[in-house]
Amino acid sequence: MEYRKKYHRWLNSPIIDKDTKEELKLIAGDEKEIEDRFYKDLEFGTGGLRGIIGAGSNRMNIYTVGKTTQGLANYIIKQGEEAMERGVAIAYDSRRMSAEFAERVALILNGNGIRSFLYRELQPVPVLSFSVRELRTIAGVVITASHNPPEYNGYKVYWEDGAQVDLDRANEIIDEINSLQDFEGIKTISRNEAMEKGLLEIIGEEVLRKYMDRVVGLVQNPDLVKQMGDKINIIYTPLHGSGNKLVRRVLDRVGFKNVRVVAEQELPDPDFTTVGYPNPEERRVFELALEMAKESGNKADIIIGTDPDCDRVGVVVKNAAGEYIVLTGNQVGALLTDYILGSLKRNNKLPQNGTIIKTIVTSKMGEEIAKSYGVGVIDTLTGFKFIGEKMRQFEKSKSHTYLFGYEESYGYLAGDFVRDKDGVSSSMLICEMAAYYKSQGMSLYDGLVKLWDRHGYFHEELKNLEVEGIEGKERIFQIIEELRNDPPKELAGKQVAIIDDYKASKSYNLMKGTMSPIELPVSDVLRYTLVDESWFAIRPSGTEPKIKLYFSTVGQNTEESGHKMEELIEAVEERIQG
Repeated sequence: MEYRKKYHRWLNSPIIDKDTKEELKLIAGDEKEIEDRFYKDLEFGTGGLRGIIGAGSNRMNIYTVGKTTQGLANYIIKQGEEAMERGVAIAYDSRRMSAEFAERVALILNGNGIRSFLYRELQPVPVLSFSVRELRTIAGVVITASHNPPEYNGYKVYWEDGAQVDLDRANEIIDEINSLQDFEGIKTISRNEAMEKGLLEIIGEEVLRKYMDRVVGLVQNPDLVKQMGDKINIIYTPLHGSGNKLVRRVLDRVGFKNVRVVAEQELPDPDFTTVGYPNPEERRVFELALEMAKESGNKADIIIGTDPDCDRVGVVVKNAAGEYIVLTGNQVGALLTDYILGSLKRNNKLPQNGTIIKTIVTSKMGEEIAKSYGVGVIDTLTGFKFIGEKMRQFEKSKSHTYLFGYEESYGYLAGDFVRDKDGVSSSMLICEMAAYYKSQGMSLYDGLVKLWDRHGYFHEELKNLEVEGIEGKERIFQIIEELRNDPPKELAGKQVAIIDDYKASKSYNLMKGTMSPIELPVSDVLRYTLVDESWFAIRPSGTEPKIKLYFSTVGQNTEESGHKMEELIEAVEERIQG
């Protein structure tokens, strides 16, 4: 069996270190574990690596990171000496092995004659994106697994515009990685040698200051913040991640005086001891913050939490009954869309060709809000890299002015100096928005209800179907192909009106009997829109062994949209499991 051969090659290789071999010897009698670790190489997808940390070809370790970096180095070398001299910016988060992997990346690049710029401590993803642009490097690498469980880590690659590598470039880098035979061709040098040769440079405070200057420049209403800065009560948790210092510095600099930090979650912790799964989409990660709010008599107006790499933000506010609830990414995105566009309009700064960008699985509520301001909306595939691609196109063509971009998975971006979702600037804008509503005698939730009254009561849900291992991958393919080949004609008693097949790049209007092309890159996504504008979409996760199911309904009130949601989810789950 091939996985067994690979297992023994690692055990007998002179390149593999003693500790790694000892770890592999411990699983000698566990056939299933050996198979899982070696049945494939950890795949470099469209943005990079992500996997469980450990020994094996299907794990994150210094060897898989090394092979990936050598492939990236070979690709950069082919771009010429200027690209090698411009070099690569590197950042990392608080996860296990993040600092070690980041230095490994830097020294392998240096071993290939490519300059590297490395942060001396953990930094948020948006800082890496900004650094690529500010330092004019040819590429960037960030070591992170975002909000995955603690046993994971990852490796994301950015290009010179500060966005994650596009599909074509990612495929070219993948070809370079796949052309390498195991780990024999990896070139590296020592840190001292890299420093002496001027190939390794530590990024200093100046770049961070410039980033914060640009973030502060995104404040929509400075006078409002001065007026309300000491009146709004904020609780912040970095969830043991990289947002701790910068989010607090920015909030303080802007003028928010009453910011309290959850002490138990303030410092980096690769085990994420207080939460386990550090996902700000989940209410449970806010339990300590909610206890803090309760101890102060529930005076907190808003609670915010950023994930380990600080590109996502979760928001907790009081509802009409005075109870704290976690807003969804769709809800926060809609609120920010309205606040930013409304502020621009009030200040007579709304451009004629202004545009927001969202993904195909993001609620259409933001689209309705944008249209009410006369602002265009463009949909992209799931993943912020595609929003970054559109921003690059706007920059070149001048056809649109980018105003705001967001996705349902708690990622938002205002401004164009970063090309990935930004938890630092978004935290600041969310707090400013909460201050604005408080100045009107309203909570953020009141503001959401006001938007619902105006644009419709949108309700969204996300369901994950987890499918581990080799069999799981086959099951994912089977479920999606069954839906593609035998699509539902009705769901929850309502006729399917439109089928969007992003793999076939075709949109079928069943009511009109027509077909039109989808002008987006090919992606294994299906979306079914019903006659009442409810919809659901299904796609395999690009980073985890699961299927993602997205649901959206709209009604005259929360009861109607909620009832529609229950029926739609039940119908889809019955179809998939049936």
